[in-house]
Amino acid sequence: MIERPDAILDNLSGLDVKVVLADIRKAGSIDSALDGCDVLFHVAANPRLWARDKHEFWRTNAEGTRNVIASAHSRSVPRVVYTSTESIIGPSVDGSPSNEETPARKEDMIGRYCLSKFAAEQIALQAANNGMDIVVVNPTVPIGAGDVNRGPISYLIVEFLRGRILAYMNCALNVVDVASVAEGHILAWKKGQRGKRYFLGDQDISVLQLLQMVSDIAGGSPPRVRIPYPVGLAFAYASEFLSNHVTGREPCATVTGVKLTRRMSRLDCSLARRELGFEAGDLRQALTNAIVWYAARGWVPVKESRLTIRATD
Repeated sequence: MIERPDAILDNLSGLDVKVVLADIRKAGSIDSALDGCDVLFHVAANPRLWARDKHEFWRTNAEGTRNVIASAHSRSVPRVVYTSTESIIGPSVDGSPSNEETPARKEDMIGRYCLSKFAAEQIALQAANNGMDIVVVNPTVPIGAGDVNRGPISYLIVEFLRGRILAYMNCALNVVDVASVAEGHILAWKKGQRGKRYFLGDQDISVLQLLQMVSDIAGGSPPRVRIPYPVGLAFAYASEFLSNHVTGREPCATVTGVKLTRRMSRLDCSLARRELGFEAGDLRQALTNAIVWYAARGWVPVKESRLTIRATD
């Protein structure tokens, strides 16, 4: 499923690729597109933390993955790289950074998005156990240009630059340049071991540190007021109630997002560096690229001339 096909196609302009639109929620929808393919990168998902249709996450993320893998098997695609997420990484029990071997359980999952992505990763790993050549990558929080669907991190930055983020919740994130994540997928295809997971991440920083970096690049001041967890959670429940029953629009805060602030932990991303040769790009440059891209689309009132670093193409 493509939520905004025109915007997606705009991102692909200039590339020597054949575009085929399909709905992964429908079994067999991509069969013909896979004929002769050397590799399938399964990156399609609903990445939001809220949807008015609560079954949409399962249909797209879990059943969609099952359909994609079935299509790859029917067309004998030599290798599949499945894109999972950091949101389902198991928490460390001793305070040390989580790694690819840190166990995660269904009962650890927070919200329908995380549960659907956890199920999707298990579907991919089970297919690998059954003989398919599948490698799993877990990008952390990617930052950069091209986020046409305005995922959670882009939403945060855009709202901050619009002057709508006046307070923050204490939260740790592992952030990474989105271009490096793309390169990490290629490395996983070429060097990854079947049935293994690889964290594609870079820096562990707080939300406040991230907004400070955005301020340094585009101007403004980071918020000074810290929201206590109970207050943030109550606000999220109220926001989702209004979205579910009144407005139908995305809430200002999501229950899953607030609860994840207590689950975020430090990550050990060294396996991808050792086995794949993964190297993360400059985070400040990635933020600059993202802000310039947002401004070019009128999402934020920031002119390129105000940026302190020249954006790259």
